[in-house]
Amino acid sequence: MDETNMNKRKIIVTIAPTGGMASKKQNPHLPTQPNEIARDVVDCYNAGASVVALHARRPDDAATCDPAIYRDINERIRAKCDIVINNSTGGGVNGDMVRQAPNGYWEILWDERLKGLDAGAEMCTLDATTINASFDGREILMNTPPARCRELALKMKELGIKPEWEVFSPTHILQDVTTLIESGVDEPPYFINLVLGAHRGFQNAMPYTPRFLQNMVDLLPKEAIFCVSGIGPAQLPSGINSLLLGGHARVGLEDNLYYSDGVLATNVQLTERIVRIIREMGMEPATAVEAREIMGLPRRQT
Repeated sequence: MDETNMNKRKIIVTIAPTGGMASKKQNPHLPTQPNEIARDVVDCYNAGASVVALHARRPDDAATCDPAIYRDINERIRAKCDIVINNSTGGGVNGDMVRQAPNGYWEILWDERLKGLDAGAEMCTLDATTINASFDGREILMNTPPARCRELALKMKELGIKPEWEVFSPTHILQDVTTLIESGVDEPPYFINLVLGAHRGFQNAMPYTPRFLQNMVDLLPKEAIFCVSGIGPAQLPSGINSLLLGGHARVGLEDNLYYSDGVLATNVQLTERIVRIIREMGMEPATAVEAREIMGLPRRQT
């Protein structure tokens, strides 16, 4: 690398290839099986991504946090590249992840979510939030009260896993994340993913506007770094806005199935576009080694 690139601000590009909601019916390019996911991740790594936010799917494409499937995906990726692997503990809205309670309400299963910790990832998402998701005609509760948030954080600390704190509103930052960070469950820098534009399907989530994003950035704890998950058409403008505010970038079919109005995307196309923008703005995508340094990885086991 030449000296000019060494002096540029380094941007962590996260690729979120799959998620726990979308299907191949919506976008046939969506990778769902370990070989498909690994292939996309390696291609996105070669295009400039340094972190991957993974969800797992069963052979029937429904959502799961089965650690055996996560390990299969992780091992396939690690055989080809050194991208930072982040396994989800949010799961998804179907498959192994949900159950209908006797009262008729649907819930994302806590014990299934915990399985996402058991596949040897360096990072895991920590949704320190309670949310109702409206999906496929059902309202599905992701019940994460303070005690469960703390349990997740402490398990990650014990295993040496770095949390990716995932928040959907200012209250999630001010209450859940800040309270846990102040209790010592994570070490700086704190990596926080601001999810914007999910308000149509997630109760208490925020739409994306530059003002809302600025407000959430202003509320972040000291020594926090951040990226933005812009959902659907919010992905591109919120990603650029994040860069302008000193943050990092996240793209992928988990958050956005389209490249432009009516044109279905691939993960590689979305990665290549944000990398072009980063370079046009006078910055440079971080390598995986640089991303680990920025985020304080590897985390110490307790």
